[in-house]
Amino acid sequence: MKPRITAIFTSAFTSAILAVGMNPVMAQISIRDLQRNQGLTISGVIRSVVGNEFILDDGTAQVIVDAGPLWYHQLNFREGERVMVVGEYEGYDFDAFTITRENGDILQIRPAEGPPPWSGDRKNRNRNR
Repeated sequence: MKPRITAIFTSAFTSAILAVGMNPVMAQISIRDLQRNQGLTISGVIRSVVGNEFILDDGTAQVIVDAGPLWYHQLNFREGERVMVVGEYEGYDFDAFTITRENGDILQIRPAEGPPPWSGDRKNRNRNR
């Protein structure tokens, strides 16, 4: 990545972090430290994508990020894309609450509190609408 592009990307992420009231110095955690914390912000490069799940690499390690089922919403991530993810570590993957893309777009995946909107059986969810 060229220095100018890195500066623009860093500036966009810093703006996004400040917009949600977070201190940019305190917002980052390495993927290898995920097991020690909950309610975290991580960022890195997407290495591979399967549906709405992708492997995120921050240079220290990799983690699977889960952005919900395809039947609920289809998100089009691509390998090589840089993202910032706010969520929680669930023992084997990182459940996303929000994902901020390089261009500053913020994807709302699910609320931080309570079950995800897609929890439970799809058939029962449709009957209750």
